[in-house]
Amino acid sequence: MPTFFRAFCVALVAMIWSVPQIASAETFLTPRMMTASPEGSAGLCTRYGWACAIGQVQGQIGADGLRIATQINAQVNAEVREISDQSQYRQAEVWTLPTARGGDCEDFALLKKKRLIERGFPANQLLIATVLDRTHAPHAVLVVRTTGGDYVLDNLTDRVKPWRETGYTFLKMQSPDAPHLWQAVLAGGIAQS
Repeated sequence: MPTFFRAFCVALVAMIWSVPQIASAETFLTPRMMTASPEGSAGLCTRYGWACAIGQVQGQIGADGLRIATQINAQVNAEVREISDQSQYRQAEVWTLPTARGGDCEDFALLKKKRLIERGFPANQLLIATVLDRTHAPHAVLVVRTTGGDYVLDNLTDRVKPWRETGYTFLKMQSPDAPHLWQAVLAGGIAQS
């Protein structure tokens, strides 16, 4: 992702941090306000209706679901080769499913979401999130909302962790009530008090 995007994210963190936080349980990411969709995600809901579905399947994701999510995380990480959008499309950001050449972080997250939906998971409990990783670089992950809290599926590790254990700064996340909309989260990492 471009360097200017990193500076934008740090400025966004500072701006949103001044907004009073909505009370939340520490196991779940809590949105602060609506925000613009991430760069490169335009047209995502049109291309992949399932990526923004409200969830035709009802129910909660429990321990069994988390085991399946962990398996899919490792499978996709093993199958897909990491390649930047710039190398593949000659554009800074393109949100799409991985190609035969591979994909970048949001492509991994989309494929994981698709496979979990195909396994019967509620679409509105599988939320793509943008973060700053431990080095403050822009990154995207899939958040799986379970009965025990929000867990992160990440192309940088096969280990599925509760969001607080990633060390990431969560910036934006799809809205569970309307996944075509994005919510500012600003939690964890450099946003942690």
